[in-house]
Amino acid sequence: MWSLHCSACPYTQPDGTTLASLCPDCGQPLLVEIATPPSRDAITGDASLWRYRAALPIRAEEMPVTLGEGMTPLVELPHLAAEVGVRRLWVKDEGINPTASFKARGLMMAVTRAKRLGLPGVCVPTAGNAGIALAAYAAAAGMPCRVYAPETTPPPILGSIRAFGADLQLLPGHIGDAGKATLAFARESGFFNVATVREPYRVEGMKTMGYEVAEQLGWRLPDAIVYPTGGGEGTIGIWKAINEMLAWGWLPAEMRRPRMIIAQAAGCAPLVRAFSAGEERASPWEDPVTYASGLRVPGPLGDRLTLRTVRESGGDAEAVSEARIKHGTFLLASRSGIDAAPEGGAALEAVRQLVAVSRLATDAEVVVFNTGSGASYRW
Repeated sequence: MWSLHCSACPYTQPDGTTLASLCPDCGQPLLVEIATPPSRDAITGDASLWRYRAALPIRAEEMPVTLGEGMTPLVELPHLAAEVGVRRLWVKDEGINPTASFKARGLMMAVTRAKRLGLPGVCVPTAGNAGIALAAYAAAAGMPCRVYAPETTPPPILGSIRAFGADLQLLPGHIGDAGKATLAFARESGFFNVATVREPYRVEGMKTMGYEVAEQLGWRLPDAIVYPTGGGEGTIGIWKAINEMLAWGWLPAEMRRPRMIIAQAAGCAPLVRAFSAGEERASPWEDPVTYASGLRVPGPLGDRLTLRTVRESGGDAEAVSEARIKHGTFLLASRSGIDAAPEGGAALEAVRQLVAVSRLATDAEVVVFNTGSGASYRW
């Protein structure tokens, strides 16, 4: 069993038998707490994220809505490590997931809970990849799905959303405008709004990335994890997993936690700006512009949790220009064979930039996340 706890106040809610959204007392995101810490011996099964089922909010008798997500490759790239200036570098390639991005992990978990609760449908605002993932998992669950997306979303992504049978609504503006439309629709229809950190289950799917990094490294942690960050759920989820593994005895209690480093586009960097200013919340970014559509999130709801994660870990936040994102994407793809998304290119370039100004040590062991597939961006 599990319970839900507010990330900002004392509010708690029992084991997820009712619909969960934001905290009813303070409006901040809720997080899942597993009632009985699972042993590492409970990790069983095939090479998917469901080997960590004992650490997820799902009952023994439940059948998850799954397409075989998770356990993506962690590829060491010594030549790229030398090029960006660190001792060792791995790339975690989330583009291998079903629906071609890390979003498969979180939307799988949200749809599994929504189906269990008998909800009439699911809806989401998207900058791209979340819409594809929700459409696919809703199709697998036999649930109606509506997706709101900016008109500027890359056409291949919009085509995939339509192909999975979702009701796609295009809007002018950015994901914040899509978010307002989604919220209004959810209120009138009863559909479950699974926008980033507006419900607690997507983060639970995302945290499996942290478990996988530790297991794939032989149950140890790198010095730094660099994550391209828009809404923040991936960063929040990985940090949650790291703290769980240490608390549950999956890792030695004395093991040093990695620095969590977020990469954003210079044309939409509300979290980087807030981190640099020492602020706990990120004010919305005006006129967000970046080709890396997953990073075009001007007002992330998970801002406080993401900034807290970066600071608790002794991490950092770096903005990358469009020219450098393009360069990093080509560099990653051409030097590794990984079909890099621009978000992954931003993360790789963030490593280079931080090393150049001595904010990341040259002897560091670093894991960089490529969060999606470059094919989704080719017009």
